[in-house]
Amino acid sequence: MKFYKYQGTGNDFVMIDNRSMQFPAGNTALINLLCDRRFGIGADGLILLEDTPGYDFKMVYFNADGRESTMCGNGGRCIAAFAKFLGIANDETDFLAIDGPHKASFADGKVYLQMKDVLQFECRESDYVLNTGSPHYVIFVKDLSKVSIIEEAHKIRHNHEFHKDGINVNFVQIIDSGKIKVRTYERGVEDETFSCGTGVVAAAISNFLKVNKSVDGLQEVITSIEVKGGALEVSFLINENLHAGNVTLIGPAEQVFSGEIKI
Repeated sequence: MKFYKYQGTGNDFVMIDNRSMQFPAGNTALINLLCDRRFGIGADGLILLEDTPGYDFKMVYFNADGRESTMCGNGGRCIAAFAKFLGIANDETDFLAIDGPHKASFADGKVYLQMKDVLQFECRESDYVLNTGSPHYVIFVKDLSKVSIIEEAHKIRHNHEFHKDGINVNFVQIIDSGKIKVRTYERGVEDETFSCGTGVVAAAISNFLKVNKSVDGLQEVITSIEVKGGALEVSFLINENLHAGNVTLIGPAEQVFSGEIKI
């Protein structure tokens, strides 16, 4: 079977054109092996591109542990680029993911991916919990370089509240009002990744909420985010109810290599 390797700011994925439905998606051990960095291709996750009525394609995403998971923002940008490579998409595309419909467009070497609206959040002192297609816990720190990411993330990801289903843990350092640094520990990968799309969206919205307790009318917010794998942008509109809509994740997505695997 033919596979393609894609990465978006260091968040990497095995991509398979599964419109023929030949890939055994229920084989958790196989997916885990393919994502293994020593014995397989190596990736943070595996994504299947499939046909579905009413859309250009369907995105089916699996974490590196082999289990189907919730929405992956960088994976969404990468599969949009993959669809363009396959000739399924042109300058714009509509696709279906586990959290619903998404639109993506291409400009200036970047993929602009429309994410789900975020209508609710939970503030826990200075931390935030919200779902941006996947569940995220956001912690603000003074200096990311001094944080033991794995150790601190485990305290949240494996506590009694989140142990069963897991949660992604984001550590955010504010540079200025429109720029932040983010490092993310991802469930399913069970490690820090170079970038997390839904995580930077959660971080950008939390950063705005941390400073602004109220909004007068409708406000556009654009945030630049520095991650280990490069740079991303998040834009959204937020209203007086603190509902974030028209959420867009912006960044590069590149094909790294392709090959064949026996399954």
